[in-house]
Amino acid sequence: MVPPNLSHRSTDDLKQEILKLGEGNDRAPLSQKVKFYQSTLAPLFAELSQRNPFSSAEEQVAIVLGVWLPVWSTIPFIEILPGRVREQSYQIFQDNGYYANIARYAPGQRNSFLQAFSAFLLAYDFMLLQKFVVQNGQWYIQNVGIEQAFRWRGSLLTSERAESWLSKVVRSKLSKGDAPKAPDLSSLDKSTAKKVGTSFLATPQLEHLYIDRDFRLVKSQRNQQRPSYTIAIRQQ
Repeated sequence: MVPPNLSHRSTDDLKQEILKLGEGNDRAPLSQKVKFYQSTLAPLFAELSQRNPFSSAEEQVAIVLGVWLPVWSTIPFIEILPGRVREQSYQIFQDNGYYANIARYAPGQRNSFLQAFSAFLLAYDFMLLQKFVVQNGQWYIQNVGIEQAFRWRGSLLTSERAESWLSKVVRSKLSKGDAPKAPDLSSLDKSTAKKVGTSFLATPQLEHLYIDRDFRLVKSQRNQQRPSYTIAIRQQ
């Protein structure tokens, strides 16, 4: 249970408590994470939202630029594919208005037998490319593309490599003037491809409940789906 009297706790103390709770719950099934938010995290999120140092969406743009690590999230899209490597998952905002969720997926990564051969196995790197703009105090997000790559697991998807991949994709789109289009998901099985395709067509809404230069609490929602929540810390 979360202590009821949160107003007397320092902001740093609340942030550390949220990080500790989130890290301990991130591998739980989505349904359990939703219940965990409702029963444990919601009061902490609510208290920090009252202390948001950058409550204006226009102010938040300069603060959010860079690479962030999602510590914990209830966004269903993140777990559509099996085997997400949490240490190689990133949210990257660029000053050209592009934003990406990038993650490596390596099914069987926790299997002790497969770990012995991990350097020789393939991983699936996935990028959801989006554009963002802030108008009238609101964040507006548009899905513009999905990028995929198979790479050797032995070559880690570091934040630098993820950012370089994003920059390369953005340069290509800017030079070609590519308009958003349905992604090619032929490398996925039919069930997963359908889920990814449906999520891609949704229109996300985003709100920073709390943001400073190193820590974010984000509320997001796709169409009429239930809200999702994310805890993120700055990588660089």
